[in-house]
Amino acid sequence: MKKRANPPQGKPIVLDPSVTTLLQQIAEGKTVLHIRKGKRIFAQGEKADAIYFIESGRVKLSVVSAGGKEAVLSMLHSPSFVGEGCMVGHSLRVATATALETTTVFRVDKNAMLKALHDQTGLAEKFTAALLTRNIDLEADLCDQLFNHSEKRLARVLLKLSRLRDNDPVPDTKIAPISHELLAEMVGTTRSRVTHFMNKFRKLGLIDYNGVLTVRTGALTDIVLHD
Repeated sequence: MKKRANPPQGKPIVLDPSVTTLLQQIAEGKTVLHIRKGKRIFAQGEKADAIYFIESGRVKLSVVSAGGKEAVLSMLHSPSFVGEGCMVGHSLRVATATALETTTVFRVDKNAMLKALHDQTGLAEKFTAALLTRNIDLEADLCDQLFNHSEKRLARVLLKLSRLRDNDPVPDTKIAPISHELLAEMVGTTRSRVTHFMNKFRKLGLIDYNGVLTVRTGALTDIVLHD
């Protein structure tokens, strides 16, 4: 069955690199894991008893409906948290986190993280600010899904992917290889529609496929996202 998704693409909880230093102060309840490409960090429906911090690499966060349809919620990168639902009462994972490349994560037990947030004011402030930022971005994504057509949503996804490594991307940003099928899951449309729009973007000079995908962020923003 061809999988298709419709929910918004949530922004990862992105933190500054100093969070790594703060987390390293946790003496007990923390494990460093090296996850190979394609392997799951945790799966939907599993017990939620720990939070993960991505020190390096990229992670896909996805959900599967009862009918078998998969939705990609977000593409996370370092430094950011994943699995924070356990901190607010989720007993089971509501999504699956999969490594898109070799990824290093800190696994911190829920109780150890709660203690660290209580003991470390700096960590608590950064974590709270990041949660608020994510909530605001999720609202923007929801509006995007409700009111914008699939071509515009694809443009927005490409722009978000171009910002995975840098907060201020250069005009021509190279991004890691990503399949049209995965893009379709993120946008909430079909693979054929994504292929059509990607070819259109290339003809307009908004992207380039020269071995790697290059996003011309300025042109894509001006021509596609601005009515």
